Amino acid sequence: MITVCGEALIDLVDCGGGRFQAHPGGSPANVAVGLSRLGAPASLLARVSTDAFGRLLRAHLDDNGVDPRYLVEAPERTTLAVVSLDRSGVATYDFYVEGTADWHWRSAELPDPLPDDVTALHSGSLALAVEPGASLLTALLRRERNRGQLTISIDPNLRPTFEANRQSALVRVEEQVRLADVVKVSADDLGWLLPGESPVGCARRWQAMGPAVVVVTLGASGAVAVAANGIELRRPSVPVTVVDTVGAGDAFTAGMLDAMRRFGLLGVAGRDGLRTISAELLGRTVDEGMLVAALTCGRAGADSPTWAEVQALTARTSP
Repeated sequence: MITVCGEALIDLVDCGGGRFQAHPGGSPANVAVGLSRLGAPASLLARVSTDAFGRLLRAHLDDNGVDPRYLVEAPERTTLAVVSLDRSGVATYDFYVEGTADWHWRSAELPDPLPDDVTALHSGSLALAVEPGASLLTALLRRERNRGQLTISIDPNLRPTFEANRQSALVRVEEQVRLADVVKVSADDLGWLLPGESPVGCARRWQAMGPAVVVVTLGASGAVAVAANGIELRRPSVPVTVVDTVGAGDAFTAGMLDAMRRFGLLGVAGRDGLRTISAELLGRTVDEGMLVAALTCGRAGADSPTWAEVQALTARTSP
């Protein structure tokens, strides 16, 4: 079981003419759904409202086979993200978060510890940035890191409007990076957080803090990955006609974690394998993330593919 911790919100996508379409979203929720569609047992640790949008979120998670064991029924309203797309399909977001369900965690709502069938815990995005919940979720990562029974994965997925300033964001994110075994981050995030540094230089900086693997996604230019055993590699993106980029990074994360699961790299049993990963296996892991992200970019919204769709694309693109 891979447990994903964080927000489950509603994307209100601007369709033009003053019309908005409501879609279930939130980076952690997208990752959990993406994993489940790929065939990975996945659960979501999230606070979900009892309002109409919350019911839509629960139905979406249920329809996609996400284990509901850690969903907390929250009295607060659902967080909203208004999504605007440019002519290239690149998304920008405006969030409505004040007083909403995702951030008001209480210690009693967090499992302590996570059960033995959980091999990995993934978190990131606003969940690790917006108080009052961010401190409790960071403490959860620290506790599970110290317990040493599962793989910790994070994706900062930064929203600069929620950060007091760049330096405080860097301190927070690098504290969380030190707790992780796997880090996925976008070049856009690094461009804001560490301006002037190259993606591979940033990956090396963060890997030296402790993670076994750090992957930087570069959009249409592919990705770079750095491993604890000194391996560095660059992988190309998969050509696709982009409809929009909503959920693309989350889809990459789901594909990468699913590959690590299938290759036996998660949990206690996979710890040594993850830290000594071969270039061939690391490349295959990044490639699956690329395939899943490409399929997601080829259709509207955070609509990640099934494993059958990934296999079909692999068959079409194989030499």
